[in-house]
Amino acid sequence: MVQKVLGSDIAMAFDECVPYPADSEYVRNSVRLTTLWARSCLSHRDPSQALFGIVQGGMYTDWREQSARELVEMGFDGYALGGLSVGEDRETRARIIRKTVPLLPENAPVYLMGVGKPEDILDAVLLGVDMFDCVIPTRNARNGTFFTSSGRLVIKNACYLDDERPVDEQCRCYTCTHYSRAYLRHLFMAKELLVYRLNSIHNLYYYTHLMAEIRGALREDRMTRFSEVFYQSQRSDTGDPLTE
Repeated sequence: MVQKVLGSDIAMAFDECVPYPADSEYVRNSVRLTTLWARSCLSHRDPSQALFGIVQGGMYTDWREQSARELVEMGFDGYALGGLSVGEDRETRARIIRKTVPLLPENAPVYLMGVGKPEDILDAVLLGVDMFDCVIPTRNARNGTFFTSSGRLVIKNACYLDDERPVDEQCRCYTCTHYSRAYLRHLFMAKELLVYRLNSIHNLYYYTHLMAEIRGALREDRMTRFSEVFYQSQRSDTGDPLTE
């Protein structure tokens, strides 16, 4: 009802997000509840909104398969993968996505909830996911962490004290075209409120640009090469490849 009143373009069916870790019996009951609630949501469907069902099942492929099958039989406009990015490792998340996406209709959008880091988004796109949401760009901005074309940059590090370069020399966002790393570090260390806005502007620009690049690579059938270059370019603040 709240989503209807707000007039959201996409409404999400009610579900239960399973904690991690969780035993099989808990997950079974969660899937049962999610299916019951999904059916109830369909009975109140607003034709002006797209309605997505949310696949649950924890880290158990059998419960994921049951949840996906029951939701697909109901006929939603799209399908979300819920209960991921809750503490599981990157390989486990990829395993669940790989097993679940083929169970969903090819012509329906697939939405991965709560993901994520740039490398996690690309992982999921390669596995057939279309849509994402996450607080990471702005949360990391508030903590002084930037996403860049060469990986994460933590602005509080002392090495940026006199660094007059922009955060990312390949970026054309407002922050990168007007402010240096040294000045942003000064603002951050002084807890000046402006820095949270400037950091967020950069990170949101980075994500928007990344998604545009991914769409372009998909259209031009060059995802394999794009992903190879991307993973190689992503380095941590120390120069080491990023890991989970």
